[in-house]
Amino acid sequence: MANVEAVRDGNRVLSAYAIGEEKLWLITEWDRSLTTLLLPSDY
Repeated sequence: MANVEAVRDGNRVLSAYAIGEEKLWLITEWDRSLTTLLLPSDY
């Protein structure tokens, strides 16, 4: 629900996924110009 509101309001869209034991985070900027993939070790 938060991402639906983010798209509607023009805010960042955040997603988190678990692939096996690894976690991935995706952050799409408010203007949709850039999507960043992060691993926990990158944070």
